[in-house]
Amino acid sequence: METGQNDNRRRRRKRDKIRWSKIYAFSCIRPTAQLDNADGGSGPGQLLLHGPGYSRVVFCNQPSVHRKKPLNYGSNVISTTKYNIITFLPKALFEQFRRVANLYFLLTAILSLTPVTPFTPVSMIAPLVFVVGLSMAKEALEDWRRFMQDTKVNNRKVNVHKGKGVFGRKSWQSIRVGDVVRVEKDDFFPVDLLLLSSSYDDGICYVETMNLDGETNLKVKRSPEVTLPLDDNGSFKDFRATIQCEDPNPNLYSFVGNFEYDHQVFSLEPNHILLRDSKLRNTTYIYGVAIFTGHHTKVMQNSTPSPSKRSRIEKKMDYIIYILFTLLVLISLVSSIGFAARTKYWMPDWWYLQPDASDTFFNPSQAGLSGVFHLVTALILYGYLIPISLYVSIEVVKVLQAMFINQDLHMYDEESGKPARARTSNLNEELGQVDTILTDKTGTLTCNQMDFLKCSIAGVSYGMRSSEVEVAAARHMAASNTDDAYRTSEIEMESEIIDGSDDLMMRMMHKPKVKGFSFEDNRLMEQRWVKNPDADTILLFFRILALCHTAIPEPNEETGGFNYEAESPDEGTFLVAAREFGFEFCRRTQSSVFVREKYNLSFQFQQHQELFERRYKVLNLLEFNSKRKRMSVIVRDDDGQILLLCKGADSIIFERLAKNGRTYEEETTKHLNEYAEAGLRTLAIAYRKIEESEYNVWNADFIKAKTTIGPDREILLERVSDLIERDMILIGATAVEDKLQEGVPQCIDKLAQAGLKIWVLTGDKMETAINIGFACSLLRQGMRQISISTMNTDLIVPDSKKAAKENIVMQITNAMQTITLETDPNAAFALIIDGKTLSYALENDVKHQFLKLAVECASVICCRVSPKQKALVTRLVKEGNGKTTLAVGDGANDVGMIQEADIGVGISGVEGMQAVMASDFAIAQFRFLERLLVVHGHWCYKRIAQMICYFFYKNIAFGLTLFYFEAYTSFSGQSVYDNWYMLLFNVILTSLPVISLGAFEQDVSSDVCLQFPALYQQGPKNLFFDWYRIIGWIMNGVCSSLIIFFLSINMLDSQPFCKFGHTADMAAIGTTMFTCIIWTVNIQIALMMSHFTWIQHAFVWGSIASWYLFLLIFGMLSPIYSGNAYQLLMESLGPAPIFWIMTLVITISCNIPYLFHLSYQRMVNPMDHHVIQEIKHYGKDVEDEYMWRREKTKARQKTKIGFTARVEAKIRQLKSRLQKKYSSVGS
Repeated sequence: METGQNDNRRRRRKRDKIRWSKIYAFSCIRPTAQLDNADGGSGPGQLLLHGPGYSRVVFCNQPSVHRKKPLNYGSNVISTTKYNIITFLPKALFEQFRRVANLYFLLTAILSLTPVTPFTPVSMIAPLVFVVGLSMAKEALEDWRRFMQDTKVNNRKVNVHKGKGVFGRKSWQSIRVGDVVRVEKDDFFPVDLLLLSSSYDDGICYVETMNLDGETNLKVKRSPEVTLPLDDNGSFKDFRATIQCEDPNPNLYSFVGNFEYDHQVFSLEPNHILLRDSKLRNTTYIYGVAIFTGHHTKVMQNSTPSPSKRSRIEKKMDYIIYILFTLLVLISLVSSIGFAARTKYWMPDWWYLQPDASDTFFNPSQAGLSGVFHLVTALILYGYLIPISLYVSIEVVKVLQAMFINQDLHMYDEESGKPARARTSNLNEELGQVDTILTDKTGTLTCNQMDFLKCSIAGVSYGMRSSEVEVAAARHMAASNTDDAYRTSEIEMESEIIDGSDDLMMRMMHKPKVKGFSFEDNRLMEQRWVKNPDADTILLFFRILALCHTAIPEPNEETGGFNYEAESPDEGTFLVAAREFGFEFCRRTQSSVFVREKYNLSFQFQQHQELFERRYKVLNLLEFNSKRKRMSVIVRDDDGQILLLCKGADSIIFERLAKNGRTYEEETTKHLNEYAEAGLRTLAIAYRKIEESEYNVWNADFIKAKTTIGPDREILLERVSDLIERDMILIGATAVEDKLQEGVPQCIDKLAQAGLKIWVLTGDKMETAINIGFACSLLRQGMRQISISTMNTDLIVPDSKKAAKENIVMQITNAMQTITLETDPNAAFALIIDGKTLSYALENDVKHQFLKLAVECASVICCRVSPKQKALVTRLVKEGNGKTTLAVGDGANDVGMIQEADIGVGISGVEGMQAVMASDFAIAQFRFLERLLVVHGHWCYKRIAQMICYFFYKNIAFGLTLFYFEAYTSFSGQSVYDNWYMLLFNVILTSLPVISLGAFEQDVSSDVCLQFPALYQQGPKNLFFDWYRIIGWIMNGVCSSLIIFFLSINMLDSQPFCKFGHTADMAAIGTTMFTCIIWTVNIQIALMMSHFTWIQHAFVWGSIASWYLFLLIFGMLSPIYSGNAYQLLMESLGPAPIFWIMTLVITISCNIPYLFHLSYQRMVNPMDHHVIQEIKHYGKDVEDEYMWRREKTKARQKTKIGFTARVEAKIRQLKSRLQKKYSSVGS
């Protein structure tokens, strides 16, 4: 068994013998200058690190040293929870008593312990404890889930050096600074590590940083030259070294430090560092030493503390509480002043009250003090104006709403088996008020799967299949073509629609058989191209696909072919395409690449020849980076000819073409534009032949630049590379489809129609982000792109930062002028900015100008942004606009953005669960965001808004009757209602109907919400919770209270109540008034509801019935318990016709004003949902399909992004062509 493992290890090491540092030009150069530590000086290999910010010292392989003072570095335990055992009680209590109403009820609960209270202490304290306790329990449960996820991460295992050259498995949380760690292929790095060695001889490794910056491209990291011998477990037995470096900071792309080993000092660079949460790829193993652990790691430095989020409606509710509290204080002051006046001037004449024997509370000689005490009594008595059960009811409703979101099968992803999850229910209504969506790209909009779809060779476009964008656009245009407004374009569009529909059917019938290869064109398949007049050019095109890369072939035992481990998905896709075309990359050595070719010059017209393995010697590799935007490889073929093969952005390649190399430029440019419009990622392909003498001269300069040490090295390398990458000959271009997640374009289109703005924040390079922008219709042909970039001022002016900032401000100003002066109403602008430029744009004196420009643009794309910048941009939009923001992402690099936004949505994708654990809502696919917002968001906003308004209405209607009665009875402090009535009012008699309103109300169905996306704008415009509507409901409550009290008093005051001629006592009046209130508020909520199920009927009519049932049962109890209510219903109220007449008359009178308002609004000024409700009620959507389609078209917000905007732009273009055609025919 051990022998077999050794053989496998030897095979891996044989593969890993490739010294990539000899091939790469930019990424893997090692400084060779070293400094003997004994002389204490400085040299080119050592950086002088002094002062604040560079105090960290790491003693390698000595972890115990760092646990003691003065170092005392933290452990590797991470926590993303909001609370812990110590902070839960104070923080959770603070959260609860941030609510103004809870503060008021805390005060009344304390006052209930005094003699001035009109109620028992238990009746005041128990509801408060229940409300606060329930909310705290919910917070604890949600935070417990975060804690369990943290525990899962902290308990991951990795190999750590235990001593004497022995490695053992340890949990991540046990790792300390200075520990030597061995990480295996496809594992995550547990801490920030200094790379010491790898399975490759020259100590390089490949790292995937998707969790950090969203990029799927692999990064090349390298170890210091001096640690290369540390390549097995035993070599660390006596390993000792010291690292002095920068202190913990959030900058992902920089690192400064010195490495002292074996009496020598070496400078450290970012390429030496492996960051936590990035993944080891294409490398069997690495050894590294822990530099930063836990919350000191760069990824955790980029995270922000879990914020406490409150919805805008809840914040506004506080202001309503302030108003009601002010009203409460005013009427309490009126009551106390009235009581003081009555006590002083009238009470001495009321002999039956024994004024001479009165205590302090009723003392005519101290009327002022009595009034003060009465003020406290009144504040407690009228407390029903401020509903304590409101918060409990909202919590219950929000939990129910969250449950409905969790159980929505339309948001269940069958492929992954993951449903939608509302991880917190506090923000349900915020989903209906979103103004701006800020989204990550990689893994959120895309699924990181590339498909080779089309190509252009020698000026001819190949590839018959359509992209997802083309198919969706064709279907959309076909649907739009039925409208009269679009019929003028019918003839022009017909062929496009038919082609798109046919292509869609073809795609459905013929699924791609090869992953990454969706190309279909018989002209190039099965070597039919050899008869093409441009066969030599096509041959060279295929060879460039097979040679211009840095991938490694891995034999696939199942298929007998190869899997390719490439630095980017594009490279892997090109190699798969080359293989399908008959050029299979099969082997790589230190200096050569081997390709199995079906094409052989000697047998080029044979259809069935054997594979011929051809060897190409790799002379130089000029790899891709974001500055160069191109990649080149210099090879020598079998004939000894030296060729430079290049692929890159078309703008870069075209400016490097020779005069005789532009033969196909016009046709290729046309094809590139077509591919971009189809949402495809494009690269231009070119080559040049190099003479031996020219190459030798250039290579000497290249080696000199390559071995230069210092800050000028990259500039020299770029300059030398630029010399050879010129005078090229254009061959063609590739078009790769970056597969969007299912339904992304349609989702973005629907969200745009709903009036939402969409920003893309990605760590990817600009070209990739722009291509995705086209793919999902955030960008389109004809949209004017405003690109804000940083000029290179390092070599121009001394104060480069100031100059760069001034230049950016000038670009922003010019862009704003361009937009302001634009006269075309259909003109659309897109803002594109990179991370470096964004760092200046986010400074305090620039950020508001930048935001103003961004808001004026139809779409915004921020590229190469760090996680911290994502969070800062989100904060800028949130605070600058003052509107609701939603951030959506799927990786650890999105956590800051998700936490900073008003609402954070995590995609439970392939990048781990960090984003989900930091989010407020979790969905499996981006497309589910459409239903989450347009359906659930719309419903939740209207339900909560209507529920709160109704709550204040019913409590004002009920609470003010107490004030009226107290004033009617000389401000006696006497309640007209029994204590049990008052306790049951909010708890039972009116609670269930309001919960049913908040949980089940639907103004329109989910299908109609999606068909009429403009309905969503009722939330961002806050039409159902603005001050006009709030004050209207408050006035409705005041009106109802006046009608109930004065009609009740006047109808019962001076006439017999029953057949024996008795007048009504206080119990009869109070019970009758209370009955009228129960009927009025329940009928009112029934009138508010648009959607009835048996649940609503049971709750509304059951609440009314429960009142009579309670009154019956309560009256049957002993007078010890029932008091004045003994047999009240059976003997007094029930037999009295006036009781039933009053209930009917007062209920109708109270609800007539609302009915009149509703009828007037529906007839004169109907809202959108009123019109849709009537159309659906009368079945007009079925009878008159044209009218229904017209209404749906009108119910879209005017937008300049999405498929709809793209189709409308296309139609305008076609109309313009037709007009020109007709005008030319007429002339």
